[in-house]
Amino acid sequence: MTHYLVNFLLPALITAGFLYGIRLMQTPHTALRGNRIGALCMLVAVLLVLWQYGLFGRPMVWAALITGSLIGLRMAQRVKTIQMPQMVALFNGLGGAASAVVILACLNLLVTETWWFGWLVSALALAVGSITFSGSLVASLKLEGWITSKPMFFRGQTFLVRWMLYSTGALAVLAVIDKSPVALYAVVACSLLYGVLLALRVGGPDMPVIISFLNSLSGVAASISGIALGNLLAAGVGALVGVAGMILTQIMCRAMNRDLLSVLRGFKDYAGSPETDNTQAAVSGDASSEASARLTADDIPRLLREAHKVLIVPGYGMALSQAQQAVKDLMDALEKGGKEVKVAVHPVAGRMPGHMHVLLAEVGVDYDQLFDMAKINHEFAETDVVVAVGACDVMNPAAASTEGTPISGMPILKVSEAKAVIVCNLNEKPGYSGVENTLYREGHVIPLWGDASETVPEITAALTQQG
Repeated sequence: MTHYLVNFLLPALITAGFLYGIRLMQTPHTALRGNRIGALCMLVAVLLVLWQYGLFGRPMVWAALITGSLIGLRMAQRVKTIQMPQMVALFNGLGGAASAVVILACLNLLVTETWWFGWLVSALALAVGSITFSGSLVASLKLEGWITSKPMFFRGQTFLVRWMLYSTGALAVLAVIDKSPVALYAVVACSLLYGVLLALRVGGPDMPVIISFLNSLSGVAASISGIALGNLLAAGVGALVGVAGMILTQIMCRAMNRDLLSVLRGFKDYAGSPETDNTQAAVSGDASSEASARLTADDIPRLLREAHKVLIVPGYGMALSQAQQAVKDLMDALEKGGKEVKVAVHPVAGRMPGHMHVLLAEVGVDYDQLFDMAKINHEFAETDVVVAVGACDVMNPAAASTEGTPISGMPILKVSEAKAVIVCNLNEKPGYSGVENTLYREGHVIPLWGDASETVPEITAALTQQG
Protein backbone atom coordinates (compact mmCIF):
# COMPACT_ATOMS: atom_id res chain seq x y z
CA MET A 1 0.00 0.00 0.00
CA THR A 2 2.78 2.44 0.91
CA HIS A 3 4.60 1.60 -2.34
CA TYR A 4 1.46 2.34 -4.36
CA LEU A 5 0.89 5.61 -2.48
CA VAL A 6 4.44 6.90 -2.91
CA ASN A 7 5.12 5.78 -6.45
CA PHE A 8 1.74 6.21 -8.13
CA LEU A 9 -0.99 8.02 -6.22
CA LEU A 10 1.01 10.98 -4.86
CA PRO A 11 2.81 11.68 -8.19
CA ALA A 12 -0.55 11.60 -9.97
CA LEU A 13 -2.07 14.03 -7.46
CA ILE A 14 0.92 16.37 -7.70
CA THR A 15 0.73 16.37 -11.50
CA ALA A 16 -3.01 17.10 -11.31
CA GLY A 17 -2.23 19.98 -8.92
CA PHE A 18 0.25 21.46 -11.40
CA LEU A 19 -2.33 21.14 -14.16
CA TYR A 20 -4.97 22.89 -12.07
CA GLY A 21 -2.50 25.66 -11.22
CA ILE A 22 -1.79 26.21 -14.91
CA ARG A 23 -5.52 26.42 -15.56
CA LEU A 24 -5.90 29.12 -12.91
CA MET A 25 -3.10 31.13 -14.52
CA GLN A 26 -5.22 31.74 -17.61
CA THR A 27 -6.65 34.89 -16.04
CA PRO A 28 -5.04 37.48 -13.72
CA HIS A 29 -7.97 37.19 -11.33
CA THR A 30 -6.90 33.66 -10.34
CA ALA A 31 -3.26 33.67 -11.48
CA LEU A 32 -1.87 34.36 -8.01
CA ARG A 33 -3.77 31.41 -6.57
CA GLY A 34 -2.60 29.22 -9.44
CA ASN A 35 1.00 30.25 -8.85
CA ARG A 36 0.72 29.43 -5.16
CA ILE A 37 -0.80 26.03 -5.90
CA GLY A 38 2.06 25.32 -8.31
CA ALA A 39 4.64 26.35 -5.69
CA LEU A 40 2.95 24.15 -3.07
CA CYS A 41 2.92 21.19 -5.46
CA MET A 42 6.63 21.72 -6.14
CA LEU A 43 7.37 21.73 -2.41
CA VAL A 44 5.44 18.49 -1.94
CA ALA A 45 7.23 16.99 -4.95
CA VAL A 46 10.66 17.84 -3.50
CA LEU A 47 9.75 16.35 -0.12
CA LEU A 48 8.39 13.24 -1.82
CA VAL A 49 11.63 12.73 -3.75
CA LEU A 50 13.67 13.17 -0.57
CA TRP A 51 11.53 10.51 1.09
CA GLN A 52 11.70 8.13 -1.88
CA TYR A 53 15.49 8.18 -1.97
CA GLY A 54 16.05 8.35 1.81
CA LEU A 55 17.74 11.76 1.75
CA PHE A 56 16.13 13.41 4.77
CA GLY A 57 19.17 12.64 6.90
CA ARG A 58 21.75 14.07 4.49
CA PRO A 59 23.05 17.49 5.70
CA MET A 60 24.48 18.30 2.26
CA VAL A 61 21.04 17.90 0.70
CA TRP A 62 19.47 20.35 3.12
CA ALA A 63 22.37 22.76 2.68
CA ALA A 64 21.85 22.67 -1.09
CA LEU A 65 18.07 23.17 -0.70
CA ILE A 66 18.46 26.12 1.65
CA THR A 67 21.16 27.74 -0.50
CA GLY A 68 19.14 27.34 -3.68
CA SER A 69 16.00 28.67 -2.01
CA LEU A 70 17.79 31.75 -0.72
CA ILE A 71 19.31 32.45 -4.14
CA GLY A 72 15.92 32.05 -5.82
CA LEU A 73 14.22 34.27 -3.25
CA ARG A 74 16.86 36.96 -3.68
CA MET A 75 16.59 36.86 -7.48
CA ALA A 76 12.80 37.07 -7.33
CA GLN A 77 12.97 40.08 -5.03
CA ARG A 78 15.52 41.96 -7.11
CA VAL A 79 14.31 41.25 -10.64
CA LYS A 80 12.34 44.02 -12.32
CA THR A 81 9.22 43.32 -14.34
CA ILE A 82 11.04 44.36 -17.49
CA GLN A 83 13.66 41.67 -16.77
CA MET A 84 11.14 38.84 -16.43
CA PRO A 85 11.84 37.45 -19.94
CA GLN A 86 15.54 37.12 -19.10
CA MET A 87 14.64 35.45 -15.82
CA VAL A 88 12.28 33.00 -17.52
CA ALA A 89 14.92 32.14 -20.12
CA LEU A 90 17.50 31.58 -17.39
CA PHE A 91 15.15 29.34 -15.39
CA ASN A 92 14.39 27.33 -18.53
CA GLY A 93 18.11 26.75 -18.95
CA LEU A 94 18.61 25.76 -15.33
CA GLY A 95 15.76 23.27 -15.64
CA GLY A 96 17.46 21.64 -18.60
CA ALA A 97 20.81 21.66 -16.81
CA ALA A 98 19.25 20.03 -13.74
CA SER A 99 17.92 17.15 -15.85
CA ALA A 100 21.33 16.60 -17.44
CA VAL A 101 23.18 16.80 -14.12
CA VAL A 102 20.85 14.22 -12.57
CA ILE A 103 21.68 11.76 -15.37
CA LEU A 104 25.41 12.45 -15.03
CA ALA A 105 25.19 11.93 -11.28
CA CYS A 106 23.63 8.51 -11.85
CA LEU A 107 26.18 7.25 -14.39
CA ASN A 108 27.57 4.81 -11.85
CA LEU A 109 24.17 3.12 -11.80
CA LEU A 110 23.88 3.29 -15.57
CA VAL A 111 27.17 1.42 -16.07
CA THR A 112 25.56 -1.68 -14.61
CA GLU A 113 22.57 -1.31 -16.94
CA THR A 114 22.56 -3.95 -19.66
CA TRP A 115 19.29 -3.04 -21.38
CA TRP A 116 19.77 -0.68 -24.33
CA PHE A 117 16.67 1.40 -23.49
CA GLY A 118 18.22 2.86 -20.34
CA TRP A 119 21.26 4.08 -22.24
CA LEU A 120 19.11 5.52 -25.03
CA VAL A 121 16.82 7.60 -22.82
CA SER A 122 19.82 8.74 -20.76
CA ALA A 123 21.53 9.98 -23.91
CA LEU A 124 18.35 11.76 -25.00
CA ALA A 125 17.95 13.39 -21.59
CA LEU A 126 21.54 14.62 -21.69
CA ALA A 127 21.14 15.94 -25.23
CA VAL A 128 17.86 17.79 -24.67
CA GLY A 129 18.92 19.11 -21.26
CA SER A 130 22.26 20.40 -22.58
CA ILE A 131 20.64 22.07 -25.62
CA THR A 132 18.09 23.72 -23.34
CA PHE A 133 20.78 25.00 -20.99
CA SER A 134 23.14 26.53 -23.54
CA GLY A 135 20.36 27.83 -25.81
CA SER A 136 18.51 29.45 -22.90
CA LEU A 137 21.72 31.02 -21.61
CA VAL A 138 22.35 32.65 -24.99
CA ALA A 139 18.70 33.79 -25.20
CA SER A 140 18.94 35.34 -21.74
CA LEU A 141 22.15 37.18 -22.67
CA LYS A 142 20.48 38.46 -25.85
CA LEU A 143 17.49 39.72 -23.90
CA GLU A 144 19.77 41.41 -21.38
CA GLY A 145 21.66 43.13 -24.20
CA TRP A 146 25.00 41.49 -23.51
CA ILE A 147 24.77 39.83 -26.93
CA THR A 148 23.27 41.57 -29.94
CA SER A 149 19.60 40.75 -30.44
CA LYS A 150 20.15 40.41 -34.19
CA PRO A 151 20.71 36.95 -35.68
CA MET A 152 24.39 36.05 -35.80
CA PHE A 153 25.65 34.17 -38.86
CA PHE A 154 29.10 33.17 -40.02
CA ARG A 155 30.57 31.18 -42.87
CA GLY A 156 29.91 27.48 -42.54
CA GLN A 157 27.45 27.93 -39.69
CA THR A 158 24.69 25.85 -41.30
CA PHE A 159 27.11 23.00 -41.91
CA LEU A 160 28.39 23.19 -38.32
CA VAL A 161 24.86 23.18 -36.89
CA ARG A 162 23.91 20.12 -38.89
CA TRP A 163 27.20 18.40 -38.06
CA MET A 164 26.62 18.97 -34.33
CA LEU A 165 23.09 17.60 -34.59
CA TYR A 166 24.16 14.53 -36.54
CA SER A 167 27.13 13.98 -34.23
CA THR A 168 24.87 14.08 -31.19
CA GLY A 169 22.65 11.42 -32.71
CA ALA A 170 25.60 9.25 -33.72
CA LEU A 171 27.18 9.51 -30.27
CA ALA A 172 23.89 8.59 -28.63
CA VAL A 173 23.75 5.45 -30.79
CA LEU A 174 27.38 4.70 -29.92
CA ALA A 175 26.59 5.02 -26.21
CA VAL A 176 23.75 2.50 -26.61
CA ILE A 177 25.93 0.04 -28.54
CA ASP A 178 29.14 0.26 -26.48
CA LYS A 179 27.57 1.18 -23.11
CA SER A 180 30.21 3.91 -22.93
CA PRO A 181 30.00 6.84 -20.45
CA VAL A 182 32.62 8.62 -22.59
CA ALA A 183 30.14 8.73 -25.47
CA LEU A 184 27.60 10.32 -23.14
CA TYR A 185 30.06 13.05 -22.18
CA ALA A 186 30.63 13.69 -25.88
CA VAL A 187 26.84 13.95 -26.33
CA VAL A 188 26.82 16.70 -23.71
CA ALA A 189 29.65 18.62 -25.43
CA CYS A 190 28.03 18.48 -28.89
CA SER A 191 24.61 19.37 -27.52
CA LEU A 192 25.94 22.39 -25.63
CA LEU A 193 27.54 23.75 -28.80
CA TYR A 194 24.42 23.00 -30.83
CA GLY A 195 22.27 24.96 -28.35
CA VAL A 196 24.56 27.98 -28.62
CA LEU A 197 24.53 27.93 -32.42
CA LEU A 198 20.77 27.45 -32.46
CA ALA A 199 20.03 30.45 -30.24
CA LEU A 200 22.59 32.76 -31.85
CA ARG A 201 20.78 32.82 -35.17
CA VAL A 202 17.38 33.67 -33.69
CA GLY A 203 16.59 37.39 -33.83
CA GLY A 204 14.77 39.78 -31.50
CA PRO A 205 11.28 39.54 -33.06
CA ASP A 206 11.31 35.76 -32.58
CA MET A 207 12.35 35.81 -28.92
CA PRO A 208 8.84 34.97 -27.62
CA VAL A 209 8.91 31.89 -29.85
CA ILE A 210 12.37 30.69 -28.79
CA ILE A 211 11.61 31.26 -25.08
CA SER A 212 8.43 29.18 -25.36
CA PHE A 213 10.28 26.49 -27.30
CA LEU A 214 13.10 26.26 -24.76
CA ASN A 215 10.52 26.15 -21.97
CA SER A 216 9.01 23.14 -23.71
CA LEU A 217 12.44 21.51 -24.05
CA SER A 218 13.12 21.94 -20.33
CA GLY A 219 9.97 19.92 -19.64
CA VAL A 220 10.90 17.30 -22.22
CA ALA A 221 14.36 16.93 -20.64
CA ALA A 222 12.81 16.46 -17.19
CA SER A 223 10.34 13.92 -18.53
CA ILE A 224 13.01 11.86 -20.32
CA SER A 225 15.29 11.92 -17.28
CA GLY A 226 12.34 10.74 -15.18
CA ILE A 227 11.83 7.83 -17.58
CA ALA A 228 15.54 7.01 -17.44
CA LEU A 229 15.48 6.90 -13.63
CA GLY A 230 12.08 5.24 -13.35
CA ASN A 231 10.64 8.29 -11.59
CA LEU A 232 6.96 8.67 -12.46
CA LEU A 233 6.69 12.14 -10.91
CA ALA A 234 9.50 13.67 -12.99
CA ALA A 235 8.22 11.96 -16.13
CA GLY A 236 4.63 13.18 -15.64
CA VAL A 237 5.34 16.76 -14.59
CA GLY A 238 8.02 17.13 -17.25
CA ALA A 239 5.62 15.92 -19.92
CA LEU A 240 3.05 18.44 -18.71
CA VAL A 241 5.54 21.30 -19.01
CA GLY A 242 6.69 20.05 -22.41
CA VAL A 243 3.20 19.90 -23.86
CA ALA A 244 2.17 23.27 -22.40
CA GLY A 245 5.33 24.90 -23.74
CA MET A 246 4.86 23.44 -27.20
CA ILE A 247 1.24 24.62 -27.35
CA LEU A 248 2.39 28.12 -26.42
CA THR A 249 5.16 27.91 -29.03
CA GLN A 250 2.62 27.10 -31.72
CA ILE A 251 0.45 30.02 -30.61
CA MET A 252 3.44 32.34 -30.94
CA CYS A 253 4.30 30.94 -34.35
CA ARG A 254 0.78 31.53 -35.59
CA ALA A 255 0.98 35.09 -34.29
CA MET A 256 4.11 35.58 -36.41
CA ASN A 257 2.59 33.66 -39.35
CA ARG A 258 5.58 31.36 -39.64
CA ASP A 259 6.56 27.83 -38.74
CA LEU A 260 8.89 26.80 -35.94
CA LEU A 261 11.60 25.49 -38.27
CA SER A 262 11.87 28.84 -40.05
CA VAL A 263 12.26 30.58 -36.69
CA LEU A 264 15.01 28.17 -35.60
CA ARG A 265 16.82 28.63 -38.91
CA GLY A 266 16.92 32.39 -38.30
CA PHE A 267 16.52 35.22 -40.76
CA LYS A 268 19.76 36.20 -42.46
CA ASP A 269 18.48 39.52 -43.80
CA TYR A 270 17.33 40.63 -40.35
CA ALA A 271 20.28 43.00 -39.98
CA GLY A 272 19.72 44.48 -43.39
CA SER A 273 19.26 48.11 -44.29
CA PRO A 274 16.63 49.83 -42.17
CA GLU A 275 15.30 51.50 -45.26
CA THR A 276 14.67 49.46 -48.36
CA ASP A 277 13.48 50.42 -51.81
CA ASN A 278 10.34 48.34 -51.29
CA THR A 279 9.30 50.07 -48.10
CA GLN A 280 9.98 53.49 -49.60
CA ALA A 281 7.90 52.62 -52.64
CA ALA A 282 5.09 51.40 -50.45
CA VAL A 283 4.66 54.79 -48.80
CA SER A 284 5.92 57.30 -51.36
CA GLY A 285 2.49 57.78 -52.85
CA ASP A 286 0.76 58.16 -49.50
CA ALA A 287 3.38 60.58 -48.21
CA SER A 288 3.00 62.92 -51.16
CA SER A 289 -0.79 62.79 -51.37
CA GLU A 290 -1.39 63.36 -47.64
CA ALA A 291 1.35 65.88 -46.95
CA SER A 292 -1.02 68.83 -47.14
CA ALA A 293 -3.52 67.28 -44.73
CA ARG A 294 -1.00 65.94 -42.26
CA LEU A 295 -1.89 66.11 -38.58
CA THR A 296 0.53 67.73 -36.14
CA ALA A 297 1.04 67.79 -32.39
CA ASP A 298 -1.07 70.94 -32.24
CA ASP A 299 -4.08 68.84 -33.25
CA ILE A 300 -3.80 66.52 -30.23
CA PRO A 301 -6.04 68.56 -27.85
CA ARG A 302 -8.79 68.78 -30.49
CA LEU A 303 -8.52 65.09 -31.37
CA LEU A 304 -8.77 64.07 -27.73
CA ARG A 305 -11.66 66.43 -27.10
CA GLU A 306 -13.67 65.09 -30.03
CA ALA A 307 -12.75 61.42 -29.62
CA HIS A 308 -15.30 58.88 -28.41
CA LYS A 309 -13.18 55.76 -28.68
CA VAL A 310 -9.45 55.49 -27.94
CA LEU A 311 -7.23 52.42 -28.28
CA ILE A 312 -3.87 52.09 -26.54
CA VAL A 313 -1.20 49.98 -28.28
CA PRO A 314 1.72 49.08 -25.95
CA GLY A 315 5.05 47.70 -27.12
CA TYR A 316 8.39 46.72 -25.67
CA GLY A 317 9.49 50.37 -25.80
CA MET A 318 6.93 51.05 -23.06
CA ALA A 319 8.71 48.50 -20.90
CA LEU A 320 12.12 49.99 -21.64
CA SER A 321 10.99 53.49 -20.68
CA GLN A 322 8.97 52.21 -17.70
CA ALA A 323 6.01 54.20 -19.02
CA GLN A 324 3.24 51.82 -17.91
CA GLN A 325 2.21 54.09 -15.05
CA ALA A 326 2.02 57.03 -17.45
CA VAL A 327 -0.18 54.91 -19.72
CA LYS A 328 -2.46 54.07 -16.78
CA ASP A 329 -2.74 57.78 -15.90
CA LEU A 330 -3.66 58.58 -19.50
CA MET A 331 -6.30 55.86 -19.53
CA ASP A 332 -7.79 57.19 -16.28
CA ALA A 333 -7.93 60.72 -17.70
CA LEU A 334 -9.59 59.51 -20.90
CA GLU A 335 -12.18 57.50 -18.99
CA LYS A 336 -12.87 60.47 -16.73
CA GLY A 337 -13.60 62.44 -19.90
CA GLY A 338 -16.20 59.89 -20.95
CA LYS A 339 -14.09 58.12 -23.58
CA GLU A 340 -14.24 54.41 -24.33
CA VAL A 341 -10.72 53.08 -23.72
CA LYS A 342 -9.29 49.69 -24.62
CA VAL A 343 -5.78 48.25 -24.87
CA ALA A 344 -4.81 46.29 -28.00
CA VAL A 345 -2.03 43.78 -27.32
CA HIS A 346 -0.14 41.95 -30.05
CA PRO A 347 0.92 38.40 -29.04
CA VAL A 348 4.61 39.22 -29.59
CA ALA A 349 4.55 42.82 -28.35
CA GLY A 350 6.94 41.95 -25.51
CA ARG A 351 9.91 39.67 -25.10
CA MET A 352 7.79 36.78 -23.89
CA PRO A 353 4.12 35.75 -24.10
CA GLY A 354 1.95 37.86 -21.81
CA HIS A 355 4.71 40.37 -21.05
CA MET A 356 2.53 43.43 -21.79
CA HIS A 357 -0.31 42.01 -19.70
CA VAL A 358 2.01 41.65 -16.70
CA LEU A 359 3.45 45.15 -17.06
CA LEU A 360 0.04 46.81 -17.28
CA ALA A 361 -1.52 44.68 -14.57
CA GLU A 362 1.35 45.79 -12.33
CA VAL A 363 0.04 49.38 -12.43
CA GLY A 364 -3.61 48.44 -12.01
CA VAL A 365 -4.92 48.23 -15.58
CA ASP A 366 -7.98 45.99 -15.45
CA TYR A 367 -7.64 42.76 -17.36
CA ASP A 368 -11.05 43.36 -18.96
CA GLN A 369 -9.52 46.31 -20.82
CA LEU A 370 -6.80 44.19 -22.44
CA PHE A 371 -7.69 42.67 -25.79
CA ASP A 372 -5.61 40.34 -27.93
CA MET A 373 -5.09 41.14 -31.61
CA ALA A 374 -7.66 38.65 -32.89
CA LYS A 375 -10.39 40.22 -30.76
CA ILE A 376 -9.57 43.91 -31.31
CA ASN A 377 -8.30 44.24 -34.87
CA HIS A 378 -11.73 44.83 -36.40
CA GLU A 379 -12.29 47.83 -34.10
CA PHE A 380 -9.46 50.02 -35.39
CA ALA A 381 -11.51 51.21 -38.37
CA GLU A 382 -14.10 52.68 -35.98
CA THR A 383 -11.54 54.14 -33.55
CA ASP A 384 -11.09 57.91 -33.29
CA VAL A 385 -7.59 57.97 -31.78
CA VAL A 386 -4.90 55.34 -31.28
CA VAL A 387 -2.06 56.01 -28.86
CA ALA A 388 0.89 53.71 -29.60
CA VAL A 389 3.48 53.57 -26.83
CA GLY A 390 6.80 51.98 -27.68
CA ALA A 391 5.28 49.79 -30.41
CA CYS A 392 6.81 49.42 -33.87
CA ASP A 393 6.96 46.08 -35.71
CA VAL A 394 3.59 44.90 -34.39
CA MET A 395 1.80 47.74 -36.22
CA ASN A 396 4.06 48.15 -39.26
CA PRO A 397 2.01 48.08 -42.52
CA ALA A 398 5.17 46.97 -44.34
CA ALA A 399 4.47 43.48 -43.00
CA ALA A 400 1.72 43.21 -45.59
CA SER A 401 3.18 45.36 -48.37
CA THR A 402 6.86 44.36 -48.41
CA GLU A 403 8.32 40.95 -49.24
CA GLY A 404 11.53 39.41 -47.98
CA THR A 405 11.69 40.97 -44.51
CA PRO A 406 11.58 39.33 -41.05
CA ILE A 407 8.00 40.56 -40.58
CA SER A 408 6.68 39.84 -44.08
CA GLY A 409 3.31 38.15 -43.74
CA MET A 410 3.18 38.68 -39.98
CA PRO A 411 -0.31 39.62 -38.75
CA ILE A 412 -0.22 43.13 -37.32
CA LEU A 413 -2.48 45.42 -35.37
CA LYS A 414 -4.40 47.47 -37.95
CA VAL A 415 -3.47 50.80 -36.39
CA SER A 416 -3.32 52.56 -39.76
CA GLU A 417 -7.10 52.13 -40.16
CA ALA A 418 -7.84 54.47 -37.23
CA LYS A 419 -8.87 58.07 -37.87
CA ALA A 420 -5.82 59.44 -36.01
CA VAL A 421 -2.71 57.86 -34.52
CA ILE A 422 -0.36 59.30 -31.90
CA VAL A 423 2.99 57.47 -31.77
CA CYS A 424 5.02 57.81 -28.56
CA ASN A 425 8.27 56.13 -29.55
CA LEU A 426 11.85 57.05 -28.74
CA ASN A 427 12.64 57.77 -32.40
CA GLU A 428 11.68 56.79 -35.92
CA LYS A 429 14.32 54.06 -36.19
CA PRO A 430 13.11 50.56 -37.10
CA GLY A 431 12.26 48.06 -34.41
CA TYR A 432 14.04 44.77 -33.79
CA SER A 433 13.14 43.56 -37.27
CA GLY A 434 15.21 46.30 -38.91
CA VAL A 435 12.27 47.15 -41.19
CA GLU A 436 11.28 50.80 -41.56
CA ASN A 437 7.80 51.46 -40.21
CA THR A 438 5.78 52.92 -43.08
CA LEU A 439 3.05 54.00 -40.66
CA TYR A 440 5.12 56.98 -39.55
CA ARG A 441 4.78 58.59 -42.99
CA GLU A 442 1.01 58.51 -43.15
CA GLY A 443 -0.75 61.86 -42.88
CA HIS A 444 -3.05 60.95 -39.99
CA VAL A 445 -0.12 59.89 -37.77
CA ILE A 446 1.36 62.28 -35.19
CA PRO A 447 4.83 61.22 -34.02
CA LEU A 448 5.94 62.34 -30.57
CA TRP A 449 9.58 61.27 -30.53
CA GLY A 450 11.22 60.93 -27.15
CA ASP A 451 11.07 58.91 -23.96
CA ALA A 452 7.51 57.62 -23.54
CA SER A 453 7.67 58.31 -19.80
CA GLU A 454 7.83 61.99 -20.78
CA THR A 455 5.72 62.16 -23.96
CA VAL A 456 2.71 60.19 -22.66
CA PRO A 457 2.23 62.58 -19.70
CA GLU A 458 2.24 65.41 -22.25
CA ILE A 459 -0.79 63.83 -23.89
CA THR A 460 -2.47 63.48 -20.50
CA ALA A 461 -1.72 67.12 -19.75
CA ALA A 462 -3.20 68.21 -23.09
CA LEU A 463 -6.34 66.22 -22.30
CA THR A 464 -6.80 67.58 -18.78
CA GLN A 465 -6.07 71.17 -19.83
CA GLN A 466 -8.61 71.16 -22.62
CA GLY A 467 -11.15 69.51 -20.26
